[in-house]
Amino acid sequence: MITLNLPVSESAVRALKVGDEVSLHGVVVTARDAAHKLMIEKHPGFLRPLLEDGAIYHCGPVMACENKVWRAVAAGPTTSIREEPYEADVMEHYKVRVIIGKGGMGPKTLEACRKVGAVYVHAVGGAAVVQADWITAVEDVLMLDELGAPEAFWVCRVTGFKGVVTMDANGGSLHDVVLKDTKEKRDALLGL
Repeated sequence: MITLNLPVSESAVRALKVGDEVSLHGVVVTARDAAHKLMIEKHPGFLRPLLEDGAIYHCGPVMACENKVWRAVAAGPTTSIREEPYEADVMEHYKVRVIIGKGGMGPKTLEACRKVGAVYVHAVGGAAVVQADWITAVEDVLMLDELGAPEAFWVCRVTGFKGVVTMDANGGSLHDVVLKDTKEKRDALLGL
C-alpha cells in the first residue's frame, strides 16, 4: 500500500504504476457532471487552491448536517466515464494529480494523465458507507444552492481512502488491458 499525502507532487504521481494500491490522506473535492461542466465553462478561481496537486472524487455523497457540522453518511464513487468530455481540460487547467471514481475513463483522460502527471484511482463500488468513514471531516461545501447536494463541490478531508491505480502517467491503463483480453477470449470462444 502506497501512502499519498495530498497535495501530492508530480514526481510522486509519475512514480505510480497500474496496479499500485494507494491510501489517500488529505483534501479531496467531489465533482460530478454539473460541477465538471461549470469548471470548463467558467473556470472558477476559488477551486484552484483546492485542486492544484490535489484530487477530484467522482461522487455525489449523502451528507447529514447536525449542529451546523456536515458529515458523510455514504460516499461511494459514481461512474467516471460521464466526465470524459471534461476531465482532460479540468486536469490541465487546475493541475489535478488524482482522479478517483469507478469504471475507468477514456483515451482523452489517459492522455491528460500522461501530459499533466496524474493517475486515475479506482474506488470499489458498493462500499459507500465504508468510504464515508474514510472522510474524517467535511471542511466546506461550495455551490450547494446553485448545484444541489449531489453535484456540489464537497471539500472533504480523508484519512486512509483506499483505491487502486488503474490509469497511470506513463500511458498504462488496466481498463484497456482488460478490454483487450476480454475481446481475445470472446473471439477464441466464438472461433473468430
